[in-house]
Amino acid sequence: WLRAIGLRPVPLGLDLRGGVHFLFEVDVSTAVKQRLDSYAADFNKLLRENRIRRSISVTGNELLIRLPDAADADRAEALLKDADPDLGIERRSSGESVMLVAQMTPAQIKARQDFAIQQNTTTLRNRVNELGVAEPVVQRQGVDRIVVQLPGVQDPAQAERVLGATATLEFRLVCADENPLEAERTGRAPLGCELFKLRDGGPVLLKRRTIVTGDQLVDASQGFDQGQAAVYVRLDSKGARSMLETTRENLKKPMAVVFVEQKRDTVERDGKKIEVPRVEREVINVATINGVFSSNFQITGLDTFEARDLALLLRAGALAAPVYKIEERTIGPSLGQDNIDRGVQAFIYGFLFVGVFMMVYYRAFGLIANIGLLVNVVLIVGLLSLLQAALTLPGIAGIVLTIGMAVDANVLINERIREEVRNGSTPQAAISAGYDKVFSTIADANITTLIAGIVLFAFGSGPIKGFAVVLCLGIMTSMFTALTVTRAVVNFVYGGRKVERLSV
Repeated sequence: WLRAIGLRPVPLGLDLRGGVHFLFEVDVSTAVKQRLDSYAADFNKLLRENRIRRSISVTGNELLIRLPDAADADRAEALLKDADPDLGIERRSSGESVMLVAQMTPAQIKARQDFAIQQNTTTLRNRVNELGVAEPVVQRQGVDRIVVQLPGVQDPAQAERVLGATATLEFRLVCADENPLEAERTGRAPLGCELFKLRDGGPVLLKRRTIVTGDQLVDASQGFDQGQAAVYVRLDSKGARSMLETTRENLKKPMAVVFVEQKRDTVERDGKKIEVPRVEREVINVATINGVFSSNFQITGLDTFEARDLALLLRAGALAAPVYKIEERTIGPSLGQDNIDRGVQAFIYGFLFVGVFMMVYYRAFGLIANIGLLVNVVLIVGLLSLLQAALTLPGIAGIVLTIGMAVDANVLINERIREEVRNGSTPQAAISAGYDKVFSTIADANITTLIAGIVLFAFGSGPIKGFAVVLCLGIMTSMFTALTVTRAVVNFVYGGRKVERLSV
């Protein structure tokens, strides 16, 4: 019947339900380098179209454009500034040639890093959704880290493989007129070509120019073609236009599909172990272009599991920058249930001890305070259900703490009522003064605690956030129950009739 009126169970956090916790670090420096590489490709095309001789390279955070003819410097600089007015361009002389040095401004670097983290957070959330995990947590933590919590998942290896994978695809034309065996023997690829390995280990020469990259794929699904695993892909408008032009101009020529994956190796330098990024490229398919196509086609050359994972990754979107796992925790279901049992025990014992103390010390008013405590707990659980905020073990600790904080307000009220009675006030006047004169004190104490809770939520990680949410909700509900609910009960019991003495 609770579901019938729109209520839902409070979702349990990872420490209560069991599952996997990952902490990923985003390689923001690679995101900046990728942007510089993109600038290099765009500027190279721009200068080529304007018949300006040049050589372009990326060194650190600088884009170096060498112009053999100094007479082209003014025109080239104007073209680059028109292409991106925000990019800083500096001119340096180098003998008879001129060097244009383009640098991203600090604001551009910061924007690129923030974009990479935001894009990666969205991509990881999409990948988690593809895994079918219920009530996951994917959120940014700090400057360059992302927390992923997968409740109920007990296979961390499979989850990590999908979440941290940087697999994508590239489509390139084959250098059909060149000898790949000779290039492999000499270690030198012909001009405009690059040496790759096929799945069987054989060499193949591909054009350096990439026709379509993985970030231009908008949809992918796994299927079968003549009993062989296949991935059906769909390109965006830019990728479709590039594929259409390429296939139209290169009929009956071979085209390759390259599987690209970024990995990280651990090496030892100067007695310290460091991680070095590495890019693996493998040609999974070489086929002859037999017809003109643009946005929709299929890819073969993968086994069933590879096709499934690749379709998932392409569908979820590419990572804007590599992510590396720096922390992993797995919590089993039995440990989660044990945490629930202990948390419930702590709550029951805390509630009983506080309740007994209040009834012994304040008698009838202590019983009324206990009614307010019970309403307070019900309100907290109801708000957690309404907000669908995950209840964690620190959250249970927050509820237990709230019991003590809530009863503190009733202690102030009851002591004020006692003081008014000792000063000769009538019972009704003492009750009224007890609630009215302590309002500012209770409000001040709770507001300062609320500020601390907001700070914990803003700067804390997952468990700290769970505690902060319950703490903030408990502060608001405890003020409501102490000042409103208990006063309503007191007025119901003592109002409308003559009272000689108060049981307080």
